[in-house]
Amino acid sequence: MKVIIGKELLCANADQAAQNRELFRRRGAAVINIISSPGSGKTALLERTAKLMCGRFKTGVIVGDLYTDRDARRLKSAGAAAVQINTDGLCHLTAGMVARAFKEIEPENPDLLFIENVGNLVCPAAFDLGEHVKVALLSVAEGADKPAKYPGIFREAAVTVISKADLVPYTDFDLPSCLAELQQLNGKMEVFVTSARTGEGLAKWCRWLDDLRQKLK
Repeated sequence: MKVIIGKELLCANADQAAQNRELFRRRGAAVINIISSPGSGKTALLERTAKLMCGRFKTGVIVGDLYTDRDARRLKSAGAAAVQINTDGLCHLTAGMVARAFKEIEPENPDLLFIENVGNLVCPAAFDLGEHVKVALLSVAEGADKPAKYPGIFREAAVTVISKADLVPYTDFDLPSCLAELQQLNGKMEVFVTSARTGEGLAKWCRWLDDLRQKLK
């Protein structure tokens, strides 16, 4: 019975995700669903991205978190339009949550709309939100074995962003090994090695976002 209910929930979510995708298409927004473990640096990456994209694109962020609106306030300070979703313990966002949040951010007419999903590498990968692409984020501080342990999201992601690269000298993070595992899981994936602190890799990341926006026009 639990399996049947799960399928029904996923089917209902998929229907709403399809409606979201059509709405995003009509509004001309490129939508990126960012998925990572807690503390990997999603908000820091989006803060720097919003600042770097200022004057080129209108940036919006739908922020998913269990509690508090701290991340949304940080992103607003960086120049992004931001709406906070608090899931009150739910470990992922749903397409319905995103649809309701988009009504609040839609008047801002974002060109780039990021969905900062709840920190979790498992559940968010199973729920389509209507995004155009998924982006997996992996921090150096987590270790290089995350792709092997949580292959689902890395197989689905169009891009993996390796964050906190400035910490490599202070950890045993094996970058070549991690890159090789990512390639084995998803040979079509692009990988950006970045640091929100130093700016490393962010120009390439922003060019990719620019290219994505152009492709979706």
